[in-house]
Amino acid sequence: MRRLLPLLAAALGMAALLSGCAGTSHASSTNSSAPAVVVQVTITGHQVNPDGHTVHVPLGSSVELDIHADADGEIHVHSSPEQQISYHAGTTKTSLGNFMVPGQIVVESHSLNKTIVTLRVQ
Repeated sequence: MRRLLPLLAAALGMAALLSGCAGTSHASSTNSSAPAVVVQVTITGHQVNPDGHTVHVPLGSSVELDIHADADGEIHVHSSPEQQISYHAGTTKTSLGNFMVPGQIVVESHSLNKTIVTLRVQ
């Protein structure tokens, strides 16, 4: 039994090390050199454009929001980690970063109770 514990500890340590390396290689295989996907957002009063559209985002690409608004506000991005984007009257440009995991990310305005866009990462 005393000999088994050090072997078990070494095996678990090796498994943790290998799983960490696997995660790193997965990230490097994405398309990080792709141009950014720019989403034009216009907010006027209680109207928003686009209004719930789906935008395709290649895996590993970055997403930028180019927001034109008539008043200050906030956009909520249901990504991991979640993001709160404050914008001001006029033009606000912001990057949401690179998306490395496939799936759908909803971008919405809670104050307007509207989905602005759904990002489909694949």
